[in-house]
Amino acid sequence: MTGTIAVIRGFGPVFAILFGLQFISMGAMEMSGPFWPLRIEELSSSGGIFALAGIGVYVFPMVGVSLTSALWGRMGDRYGNRLMMVRALAGLAVTQILVSFAEDVWLILLLRFLQGCCAGYIAPAQAYGIQVTGGRNRGVLLTWLQVATNVGSLGGAFLGGLILDASSFTTINLTAGSICAVCAVAAWVILPRPAAETSGAGRSQARQNQAFRGQATPPVWGLLALTGMMLASRMVLQVPFALYMAEVFRAPHWVTGFSYGLLALGFVVAAPLWAQFFNDRPASFILGWMIPIAGGCALLTILAGLTRSVEYFAAIYLFWGGLLGGTTPILVALMSAATADGRQGSVLGTAQSWQQIASVAGIAIGAGTTQIFGLTSVYPLVSLLYAASLFAAVGLWFFARSRLPVGDSL
Repeated sequence: MTGTIAVIRGFGPVFAILFGLQFISMGAMEMSGPFWPLRIEELSSSGGIFALAGIGVYVFPMVGVSLTSALWGRMGDRYGNRLMMVRALAGLAVTQILVSFAEDVWLILLLRFLQGCCAGYIAPAQAYGIQVTGGRNRGVLLTWLQVATNVGSLGGAFLGGLILDASSFTTINLTAGSICAVCAVAAWVILPRPAAETSGAGRSQARQNQAFRGQATPPVWGLLALTGMMLASRMVLQVPFALYMAEVFRAPHWVTGFSYGLLALGFVVAAPLWAQFFNDRPASFILGWMIPIAGGCALLTILAGLTRSVEYFAAIYLFWGGLLGGTTPILVALMSAATADGRQGSVLGTAQSWQQIASVAGIAIGAGTTQIFGLTSVYPLVSLLYAASLFAAVGLWFFARSRLPVGDSL
């Protein structure tokens, strides 16, 4: 942990600003995350509309992000990632305020889709961070930016539950929109414009990245596939989670929000440790560890589906989040390291698009399974999907191993 702290200090004050902006803005958006099915159920006139809109309220913004993130990434490479960050935050603010006044299910779905099209904040924030740090310790950097998102998710979900218990869903969205607007102004005013040319240290790091790419880096498409599979497995629970908590545990809203946020807490605690553990390690070593991580996720999710104790369920979510801390940010860092410096926005935007596509698939699978087989079927399904991710990780590990120079090892 001491090494991680030293790396973070080396990033400078810009990193603290980036972390704060991502923590606050993503936390604001997550305040409504676990409670959308309750709002859609309230406004739906039939069970069929609820089933369709309950999926769409999560899927539509993801479709919007998947359609536009690669474009915004290319725009960031051309016109600046800082500008794309401000644009995304402004878009989130406007659409979140508008959706707070919507009382029609179909209007909410339309606004959520537009919100996704206007969003895409995470990819330019990552590319900007890599640019201003010269590509140094990108795995640690991307992990801490992801930590910011998950810290925000933890606080946002819990705060959203408190607001919903005390006030209304409209208040949640108005608060979130106002926070995003403040973040957009802060990003424009505070964040410095990065230097056009990389420093000598940055060029040295770029040469190291090129050497790394030439040795044992698996193809980006393989990393995208593994990332998507693991993310889809988790997102199966997005729609049924609040309903599962209400039906199985009879939990109040604040317990639902707290349990939902424990996944993020586990991520926050473990992700920096995973990042430091994987820092400067070859791709084959990292992919070798993805195998037991995927297996651990499969085991924990089947246990979550078997328990009828909310305390054990919450503990499982905490440990599950700890394992997830060693997945997405690490895999995205591998993709970044395998890509030329001038295309960081494009590859990170593509990664975000692919993650949204995977999320849509996971949500659709989870909602469909719930409708057909009931709420108790979703956790065994998630466990099976993680088992499939395990086999994908084995394939990528063998690929990376086959490209190691003779005499090298994990």
